[in-house]
Amino acid sequence: MRTAITIPVLALSLSACSLAPVYERPAAPVPGAWQFDGKPVEAVAVPVADIGWREFYTEPVVRQLIERALEHNRELRTAILNIELARAQYGIRRADTLPSVGASAGATRQRVPADLSPSGSSVISDQYQVDIGVTGFELDFFGRVRNLSDAALAEYLATEEARRAVQIALVAQVAGAWLSERAASEQIALFERTIESRRRSLDLVRMRHDAGVASELDLRQTEGLLEGARAELAEARRIRLQAHNALEFLVGQTLDEAALAGAASLDRAGLSPAPQAGLPSTLLERRPDILAAEARLRGANASIGAARAAFFPRITLTAGLGTASNELSGLFGGGSGVWRFVPQLTLPIFDAGRNRASLDLAEVRRDLAVVDYERTIQQAFREVADALAARSTIDERIRALKAQAAAAARSVELAELRYRSGVDSQLQWLDTQRSQLLAEQALLAARVAELANRVELYKVLGGGWHEVAPSS
Repeated sequence: MRTAITIPVLALSLSACSLAPVYERPAAPVPGAWQFDGKPVEAVAVPVADIGWREFYTEPVVRQLIERALEHNRELRTAILNIELARAQYGIRRADTLPSVGASAGATRQRVPADLSPSGSSVISDQYQVDIGVTGFELDFFGRVRNLSDAALAEYLATEEARRAVQIALVAQVAGAWLSERAASEQIALFERTIESRRRSLDLVRMRHDAGVASELDLRQTEGLLEGARAELAEARRIRLQAHNALEFLVGQTLDEAALAGAASLDRAGLSPAPQAGLPSTLLERRPDILAAEARLRGANASIGAARAAFFPRITLTAGLGTASNELSGLFGGGSGVWRFVPQLTLPIFDAGRNRASLDLAEVRRDLAVVDYERTIQQAFREVADALAARSTIDERIRALKAQAAAAARSVELAELRYRSGVDSQLQWLDTQRSQLLAEQALLAARVAELANRVELYKVLGGGWHEVAPSS
């Protein structure tokens, strides 16, 4: 009994060695501080990654869309199922590090013919047996099993971070699709106002033409300008329908048209001000795609240890303790105990270079993981830098476009007065109308870009994982 209990304990105590390389995080090209509008960005009290999406997106319609997308989006469901898959695979690997103890019971009844029986006559024998034991447990002297378990754990952690990255991207995509839908709706409203204005202009020109004051050329040019606005309106409606379809795809359900129609305009869109970037080192600790890449790197590092251990002997252990008897009534009687202890050693002698190739493969995969980790960092830092670069000029651009749109509107008023009084030609009046439409379109596009920049900054800094801030 003492022997049977001691065997698993001894096996676990011997499984302590590991041939995996000591993990060292690769150096990252992290600057000391971001540059925003030519000035270093100071640290922030609350990292952007800890700002909940409900706190950042204050527009009720956007909150509702994000909430439904997190519940019904198929890509996010796939990421969640991948976590379950990796968790199950890790559970299998982790189970290999511990002995599997099983119990068995059986009965055997057999007849031995006379010519095979030592007594010269046929014999019928019975045997009953019950035992408990360990079968084929590997004594992990060189860490092969443990490194395989560590690699599976790293893959599981990577899928968990990948799920967070998918959610962050989904939250930003929903907000961006909503902005696109709102922008198309406001473009439609802009073109409808333009059409109404140009229809009034056409009525004026037609009246002057009927009175013999304006030429047919003036009339046809005004008609062409009106039809051009109608064509732009049809295009804006197409864009809105496609934006609506994209938003519906992300949400995974049919959208509530009434709620979308009642959403705030872009001027009053419920988005928090642009978040501050904070320190670059925070990005390495909070962006899930970087954390996932590092987890995969750790897994590749552990796989090297498993590949190195394949060069060394593998010792497996089978042991059991039980009772046996030729009669069922004597199965648990005195003197019926049995036990077995079967260690087995397997030593690789010649494998045609299989183990060497496996080690080379593990090392190359580790090197690839290093490159992927560094590339992920570079991509993340570029995304943040691009978003900050856009933020540094967008406010000034909007101010200039507002002034331009106001000047264009006043120009149209003056040009119409001068046209009515016969001072300027009708062509000058039409040119000011074209300029006004272009200025208003540019202003609308700039407003959308400014809001999209807030969404992008929130995403690239790791925001969108939490629903509310962890401290609240």
